[in-house]
Amino acid sequence: MHPKQFTGHAGLRLAADVGGDPVNPPAILLHGGGQTRFSWGETAEALADNGFYVVSLDLRGHGESEWSPQASYAMENYAADLRSVCATLGRPAALIGASLGGLASLLAAGESSLPIASALILVDVAPKINIEAGNDIHRFMLSAPNGFTSVEDAADAVAAYLPHRSRPTDTSGLMRNLRERDGRLYWHWDPQMAVITQTSVLRGYERLAAAARKISAPTLLIRGGNSELVTDESVKDFLELVPSAEYTVIKGAQHMVAGDRNTAFSSAVIEFMQRRVDHGVVGHVD
Repeated sequence: MHPKQFTGHAGLRLAADVGGDPVNPPAILLHGGGQTRFSWGETAEALADNGFYVVSLDLRGHGESEWSPQASYAMENYAADLRSVCATLGRPAALIGASLGGLASLLAAGESSLPIASALILVDVAPKINIEAGNDIHRFMLSAPNGFTSVEDAADAVAAYLPHRSRPTDTSGLMRNLRERDGRLYWHWDPQMAVITQTSVLRGYERLAAAARKISAPTLLIRGGNSELVTDESVKDFLELVPSAEYTVIKGAQHMVAGDRNTAFSSAVIEFMQRRVDHGVVGHVD
């Protein structure tokens, strides 16, 4: 994987890592809110090794991508960025999105006037979610407005939020998720993003449901077995919206499926992609 820049909607600069042969079928990875393109573990490399051209993006306002000067962080802004990236590839791509990235993928494919999705994989997200669990994520994102004195303090905060994971002894990787400013460390996202995006998601069910009904590309919903965000009701609703969709559970994973059980997650994605990605390239129907 090596770094590359893309241009999102209205000229916003988006950072990415790309890997694999560009002639291979493309796959775009979109992380969740408050994460970066490094949150996928070994999945990007595994996809590239299995015959796909992989683009792993930092969403606007995250990681090394630009912050929006107008604080444009509603769902449609992320979807517009994705459509801009898809346009540069010249052919439909498999869209693999976790949480916020999944909603952006669903909206981009379902509302596009052109077929942009060869496949759609939603990772622990659906139009209907457990609102209180979503609020828990939002509270964590806003829990350190004054940043941290050290990376160890940030690691302690993550360990408290994710008690099911072992606290890493090596915290150097966590620095990818932090920025230094005025002698303190802050999470890598634009502070305005958390509030605006959350409001857009919580008010977006009808729009997301309408987009889902228009999806005809091969679709897979992956749920963390211990997820509190995606409930049985969430799954039932999604499978009614997209009757052709497949559904699988990654046992032992919570909401951050790729981080919790990366090997099992990567295997599920690659199996689906190899079996279905060549069987349909239509991402939108009128």
